[in-house]
Amino acid sequence: MEAYKAEFIDFMVESNVLKFGEFTLKSGRKSPFFMNAGAYVTGSQLKKLGEYYAKAIHDKYGDDFDVLFGPAYKGIPISVVTAIAYSELYGKEVRYCSDRKEEKDHGADKGSFLGSKLQDGDRVVMIEDVTTSGKSMEETVPKVRGAANVEIVGLMVSLNRMEVGKGGVKSALEEVKDTYGFETNAIVTMEEVVEHLHNKECNGKIVINDEIKEAIDAYYEQYGVK
Repeated sequence: MEAYKAEFIDFMVESNVLKFGEFTLKSGRKSPFFMNAGAYVTGSQLKKLGEYYAKAIHDKYGDDFDVLFGPAYKGIPISVVTAIAYSELYGKEVRYCSDRKEEKDHGADKGSFLGSKLQDGDRVVMIEDVTTSGKSMEETVPKVRGAANVEIVGLMVSLNRMEVGKGGVKSALEEVKDTYGFETNAIVTMEEVVEHLHNKECNGKIVINDEIKEAIDAYYEQYGVK
């Protein structure tokens, strides 16, 4: 895998964002791993996070886009730090935009969005932390497309959990692609995470030992994309 992907996997573990054990997801599934992008809290962590997103977006979508859109709430800081990183790494100025959960009805920036206004002709890359069910896109995509005559180039998430979505056959990212007609990608997949971390020391300990690997395999036997 690309060097930045391996570095990003280690970074998630070191930042206490990606954990292994026993967790109950919002969907009700019992999972042997859990990702919480809210654990990125320091300046250096956020700077690195933006750089990894920028590298992945540049790798998958190139430079032909105008706006990074991060849905509230976790997508807001991700879109900001990625826009900064894109400027620093590639010398390209892209705007950031996010939606508000509650519409602001006063001031110069009143309305449903934060940051840049979406304009006719804009090419938009959407950013999320992780997509397990694709439900967030049901709210976000109509908002973005309803704001102006824009083209959504694609979606980038940090981790593709590679689980079946609501339809029970395809992954959540595949369902988003089929439903809304734009590309979906992740910085890394869970398969790459396991491949990189299995019986490897990270942050002073073995993160995925044989026992955890068996639990992950069993989880994907039940919930993984076949």
